[in-house]
Amino acid sequence: MAPQRFHEQFEHIQRSMPGVSLAMGPDEDAHFLYEKGVVLARDGEEAQVVERAVRAHFTATEGLVPDHVRRDGPETGRTGVTRIRVGDPASGDDTVPHALRALREAEDRQGRRLVGRNHVVHIAVNACPGDEPVPVARTQPANPAAAYGGYDADSAVGVLVIDTGLVHDHRSYPLLAHTTGDLQTAETDADGVLRQYVGHGTFIAGILAAVAPSTDVTVRGTLNDAGAILESEFGARLFEAVDESGWPDIISLSAGTTTGSGDGLIGLDAFMRELRARRTLLVAAAGNNASDTPFWPAAYAGLPEYADSVLSVGALRADGDGAACFSNHGPWVRIHAPGERLTSALTGFGTPVPYVYQHSTYEACRFGFDYPCTCRFPRHTGLLSEGRERTGAKPDQVMFDGLAQWSGTSFATPVAAGLVAARMTAHGERDPRTALARLLAATTDTAVVRGAHVPALRPATWRPVPVVATAVPA
Repeated sequence: MAPQRFHEQFEHIQRSMPGVSLAMGPDEDAHFLYEKGVVLARDGEEAQVVERAVRAHFTATEGLVPDHVRRDGPETGRTGVTRIRVGDPASGDDTVPHALRALREAEDRQGRRLVGRNHVVHIAVNACPGDEPVPVARTQPANPAAAYGGYDADSAVGVLVIDTGLVHDHRSYPLLAHTTGDLQTAETDADGVLRQYVGHGTFIAGILAAVAPSTDVTVRGTLNDAGAILESEFGARLFEAVDESGWPDIISLSAGTTTGSGDGLIGLDAFMRELRARRTLLVAAAGNNASDTPFWPAAYAGLPEYADSVLSVGALRADGDGAACFSNHGPWVRIHAPGERLTSALTGFGTPVPYVYQHSTYEACRFGFDYPCTCRFPRHTGLLSEGRERTGAKPDQVMFDGLAQWSGTSFATPVAAGLVAARMTAHGERDPRTALARLLAATTDTAVVRGAHVPALRPATWRPVPVVATAVPA
């Protein structure tokens, strides 16, 4: 694991959630964040069981106050989840581990998990994409390039992207002429510098439109705030997105989290059940922790009841020869697609805008790989990086005026979603789950990931990028 970048992002995400106190997982390699002093339980009888069990445990435990165990607001209705406060928010102590221990015996009696942390769901990530974007000249084509065939409003496949919003001038990029949705709330800071994660949703929409030109892409800015949201809020926001746009053919989601228990997210239970009952296909990023630990909701693809409704996507390295160093892996990751050094639109093609790097590159791959990966190249010094104040190194700044090169399972996800949509268009298929099954059945392409041959989806318009050391463009 590589905790440094995760630590660098902690304060950034914390600042985006004023009034919420966050904690990291129980060890620095756990790679999840959660809200201090709050647990989640299902509404009704299970929430009551949780309250009673935790209060009884606190009564018998020196230093913990049972009166602090209470429901934190009303039951949340459609998501079926109740927030239960299990500590004094003014104390700064994290009582969640105590509460979880208190529930083990009750969970054993019930035969199911009753409670979970209130995790932070974030852009798929070491709490950031596999790297930060690199400017690309306007004359360089997108990668994947635009597939043959145009847009047909009558047969276009509906794709809903849950991410950051669109940049204000996204339609100046021809592939995004038909894209709709939410605009990014704040693109630049007070100094006119592009904020971190801005353009993430635009970049994804550009990849989708390139792989599958006949798509109606709608981008919802659910993750506008530092690319992160509390689990207790995420389920409701997903319902809002599908209520506003209608249940689409495909949902492309490049966000998630690992969990302390290794199980799924209680806060998404209701949404995932409704998804399963619909015809919509969820295509979700496997995450960028270089780990086989399940990353949710992508890991639902590994559960038999969700095998036809969720597709989890890992990332291939830039030359297509195996997995990218950062990509999660394991039996719950169903396919891999190109996800390193892809090229798409980050900003509109208007006035150039500066960006200051937040993370420094490494002398060696942070995950132990020996190819020239995005951990090492292009070289730059980041604002948040440990030791920068000691060395006096200035963070590097670049200018964006349209295209960028970027890496992460975040971007392998719209490649896979686009290929399912393109299959639907080419064969006149209206059921995305059937289209996925037929696409996978027809796929003979594989990649070697951690010694195993796994299915790989490589668009015909994708060009392998030689993995050689390069410099940051001036």
